Amino acid sequence: MRTDSSPGTLPAREHLPAGDAGTPVLDVVIPVYNEEKDLQPCVLRLHEHLKRTFPYAFRITIADNASTDTTPLVSVRLEAEIPEVRSFRLEQKGRGRALRTVWSASDAPVLAYMDVDLSTDLNALLPLVAPLISGHSDLAIGSRLARTSRVVRGPKREFISRAYNLILRGSLQARFSDAQCGFKAIRREVAQVLLPLVEDTGWFFDTEMLVLAERAGLRIHEVPVDWVDDPNSTVHIVKTATDDLKGVLRIGKALATGSLPLDRLARPFGDDPRDRELPNVPKGLARQLVGFCVVGGLSTLFYLLLYSVFRQFSGSQIANALALLVSAIANTAANRRLTFGVRGRGGAVRHQAQGLVVFGIGLALTSGSLAALNAATSNPSHSTELAVLIAANLAATVLRFLLFRAWVFPDRSDSSRTDPDPLGAHGRFSPTCSTAAPQYDQQYQPRQPYQQDQSYQQRQPLPQRRTAPQSPYDTDPFRAGEAADSTIWRDATMPLQPVRPQDTDPRNPR
Repeated sequence: MRTDSSPGTLPAREHLPAGDAGTPVLDVVIPVYNEEKDLQPCVLRLHEHLKRTFPYAFRITIADNASTDTTPLVSVRLEAEIPEVRSFRLEQKGRGRALRTVWSASDAPVLAYMDVDLSTDLNALLPLVAPLISGHSDLAIGSRLARTSRVVRGPKREFISRAYNLILRGSLQARFSDAQCGFKAIRREVAQVLLPLVEDTGWFFDTEMLVLAERAGLRIHEVPVDWVDDPNSTVHIVKTATDDLKGVLRIGKALATGSLPLDRLARPFGDDPRDRELPNVPKGLARQLVGFCVVGGLSTLFYLLLYSVFRQFSGSQIANALALLVSAIANTAANRRLTFGVRGRGGAVRHQAQGLVVFGIGLALTSGSLAALNAATSNPSHSTELAVLIAANLAATVLRFLLFRAWVFPDRSDSSRTDPDPLGAHGRFSPTCSTAAPQYDQQYQPRQPYQQDQSYQQRQPLPQRRTAPQSPYDTDPFRAGEAADSTIWRDATMPLQPVRPQDTDPRNPR
């Protein structure tokens, strides 16, 4: 159950309509650092592939993050020679910083990136972005670990990659198979809301973005890729692995404490059957039942263990009361987070107080069963006591679920839909007020207030590549900050504004 009953800030996914407009459909970003040798072959190969296979208008953006060699000169030359190429330079290192800065300012409805070494076969590019254009998915990633992927790399990198993804699955419950393949795409309206929540500016950027998107319920499409390892890669494996593990700990802590406002990313999918209002079918009942049963089973084992421990130095009634009290507190906390999806600390004390009332009812049931057993048998065996307690706890469990669902954690989404407050429940952002900026938790506060962009919802026609190319000597720099309203790209020379000011501050070490 979401604590914020507003329908979310993202519009329902729809297929981008075909047509003719001046804005490119796809913006492929190539983040580079000291890549003077590989940059030109990469851009030429990518440009030739897109012109030959991609049916819509596109742009290639070179994101140079603080290169110290001749990479900036190569970028400017490519921009002057190829109309579809633009270049941008940041004065600080960080692949994540470069991607967030360019993606946040791009006007293309589909944003992608790939590594400059082009280890991933380009034939996977169209399958990567097609689900985003069609409205089927929110993000798309290339996977080197899919069953049908064909990968050529050494055993060291293979082991590190698989071990890292096992860590993500075990610690963050990630369900995507490959977090760090340099071949990803995202819809623009999703990026505008998701990127301000991503803190990392380096290699962990990909993982953090995917974990947050998955936890928010966004759909991630995976494409099996053909991938050949680049033996000249400059990635420092040990440092990158250390930074990634630190990022896993940070994200795990944020998810455990509920400090991430993931409900900002919720959207009325429209085609999601879970959003349909069906008579006499409680919303989320099946999922809540499964979660409650899992938590209840674990709580019962925990309760029996505590009862056995307390029974060593106290009577059956005292041992039962203590074991039930401790397990009830843990049960309420687990059901609050896992079964009913309540995140954050708001209302936690009230929920625990209500849970103690439910505990009192369970105590009455179990204590009454023990009293009846002692009345029937003067000296019952320990196994008999446990059997009676299990039966009593099953009855208390059913009652506990009904009370939790109807009283402790009720779903108030229906009653709050007519709330005239534009900020919605708890003062959170509602999409009915397009001029309000969302109030993020202080730990993940974006440096600049995010204004919801409603222009994309107007569903402009899908552009085609222009037929009149610019002069190859046109050197107007690409500064795609604001949405371009011209039908030719040489007029789109607005400054590229980073989502965070420190991204271009040379004094900031991040």
